[in-house]
Amino acid sequence: MTNIIERVTFTTFAALMLLMSVETVRGDEPLTADSLPRAWTYVPEKYQEIPGGADDRWWGRFSDPLLDSLIVLGVQRNYDLRIAHRRQEIARAAMNQARAAWYPTISLSAGWNAAKESGATTRGATTAMPAESYFTAGLNASWEIDIFGKVAAGVKEKKAEYNASRAEYAGSMVSLTAQIASTYFTLRSQQRLLQVAQAHCKSQMEIVKIARARFEATLASKLDVAEAWQTYYSTAASIPMLESSIQASINSLGILVGEFPPEAARMLAQPGPLPNWKTEISAGVPADLLRRRPDIVEAEMELAAAAASVGIAKKDFLPTLTIEGSVTTAARKPGNLFSGHSFTWSVAPTLSWTLFDGFSRKYQLVSAREQMQSAIDSYNLSILNAVGETENALSTYDASLRHIEIVEKLCVQNQEALTLAIKRYKDSLSPMTDVVNAQLNALAGESELVQAQESALTSLVSLYEALGGGISLDD
Repeated sequence: MTNIIERVTFTTFAALMLLMSVETVRGDEPLTADSLPRAWTYVPEKYQEIPGGADDRWWGRFSDPLLDSLIVLGVQRNYDLRIAHRRQEIARAAMNQARAAWYPTISLSAGWNAAKESGATTRGATTAMPAESYFTAGLNASWEIDIFGKVAAGVKEKKAEYNASRAEYAGSMVSLTAQIASTYFTLRSQQRLLQVAQAHCKSQMEIVKIARARFEATLASKLDVAEAWQTYYSTAASIPMLESSIQASINSLGILVGEFPPEAARMLAQPGPLPNWKTEISAGVPADLLRRRPDIVEAEMELAAAAASVGIAKKDFLPTLTIEGSVTTAARKPGNLFSGHSFTWSVAPTLSWTLFDGFSRKYQLVSAREQMQSAIDSYNLSILNAVGETENALSTYDASLRHIEIVEKLCVQNQEALTLAIKRYKDSLSPMTDVVNAQLNALAGESELVQAQESALTSLVSLYEALGGGISLDD
């Protein structure tokens, strides 16, 4: 009978091992997208290869020391980045905890026991046994031998999760630096718009004075004075809202770099020029995104963790081998605890194998496979999004440069038209309406130029962000 059971058990084990082998090598659908585009849809000739590699500090190309200082502060003090770093450390601890399963568990115990048995628990009452007391000390050990690699699979899963958290931290770094730079450029643009509005208010007040002088000399109607004042107040009305927007941007930067508004205002309230928006860049080739973009690396690591989870679910079908041992000593006197006749010991290798559990492990494996397929879809989607974002950033940046060139020419013509309109008005050759229109066109043109320059800078930041920001993922 025993031989029959052993043969059945061995046959079942062999069948299960064959099944697991089939499951392991069974061909599933492709894990990732077949290929990336070989080149970007639109890459201007002026773009060059990306310099610097993984240590590329892209914000340094704007040659703005204050921007450099803000990013340093943000990296040191930003709370979102700190939270991401904490998640990375938690994942590191989980990985090390999984590695601890390779080692035995050892426990030490010591104590003192005193006991006295009752003599009145039997039918015939007897004299109670005298109290007995003794000291004990023991050492217990348990060790699961990783014959089928279940522990190794668990470590692989936690390591992939840790690498995903590192990529998440790098992605937070890219996002933070991009957000600081974009907000800083918006602030400089708003400060420049305020200067433009103030300058036009000053020049428009001169027109008000000219109109009043001509009215007093009976060379113009009071309508001219009213139109001049109307233009002036229209421009002046925009100044309070610009000042409010400037303060809001300063506050936003303060939050990003971990400073309260008063300290941030001391750093940023003084207007400064917009950095140079013209730079030679390159998107390289689409395949570069696979190693540069932290979100793609994170999706890849999450996929690896999901694949490891499938391996763990498969190994749950296999037996486990555990070795347990103990050494115990007991003696009435502490001095006798380590004498030879006080010791007892045991060693117990145990092979355990769950043959049936109501198909729980089967459905756990199905769930793990579906989670892996979901991770595959997320990975492929991350790649598609990355390619699309880079394509959009390339196109937007180039369009911004061409937009600036046209608006610069427009501003030259607006200024020339304003000069001629004022001259003709002074000579009574054209009405005040021509001057007002020229003033409004000049103001609108200069404002549009500032906004176009800001757009070029922010689209350049978006391009660097789409390319992964050059943040290193290496230890």
